[in-house]
Amino acid sequence: MARSRPVIFDCDGVLVDSEPLAARAYERVYEKHGMPGVHGGIIAQCIGMKQSDIIVKIRELTGHQFPAAADGDIWTETRVLFSQELKPTPGIAAFLEALEGDRCVASSSSVERINHSLAVTALARFFGDAIYSSSMVKNGKPAPDIFLFAAAKMGANPADCIVIEDSPFGIQGAVAAGMTAIGYTGGGHTYPGHSARLKAAGADFVCADWQEVGRQLAGLGIPAYTLASG
Repeated sequence: MARSRPVIFDCDGVLVDSEPLAARAYERVYEKHGMPGVHGGIIAQCIGMKQSDIIVKIRELTGHQFPAAADGDIWTETRVLFSQELKPTPGIAAFLEALEGDRCVASSSSVERINHSLAVTALARFFGDAIYSSSMVKNGKPAPDIFLFAAAKMGANPADCIVIEDSPFGIQGAVAAGMTAIGYTGGGHTYPGHSARLKAAGADFVCADWQEVGRQLAGLGIPAYTLASG
């Protein structure tokens, strides 16, 4: 019998088109606390990080020291925007319907944010309890911790796992975990040079849509949604 090849999905920017909304939330909250100038270009340099690391990175880039007591304001603002506007990435529902085998989510976001995102976009049914957050491990991406944790939870050999990520940090983490890494550029936050950055981070393939991901997975022996079946 062939060994299982679980697929590990990042959430933000891969399953859900959340990054432009998340950037808007950070900009609003920092401005509310008297720290303007945290625009999308700043947040773009933080994609793939967990919130505590994003706050540190923003401080490095802007000098703004966000008050620790107000950390919850970021999720409050983000939750409002997600509830009103969050959408799945184009074609992901059909892709997940057709995907065979084990899958999970391994995200830098909090469990609450992941669950809210999947509920709002009606994707929760595809993953059940297989939701893993960087809050469950010591180090966030680009460390491999979250991916190794997810593989262990699924009882899988890391070398058999396939990770789908939109950020260089996530790709680096997948590579460090010894997993096959697929870069995804189909989110609303994609930019010129995005594909090249993912390849430079170590992505084995870079795909602009879910049909292309399906073709790559088929080449790796995993039946998935492709042009032929879609």
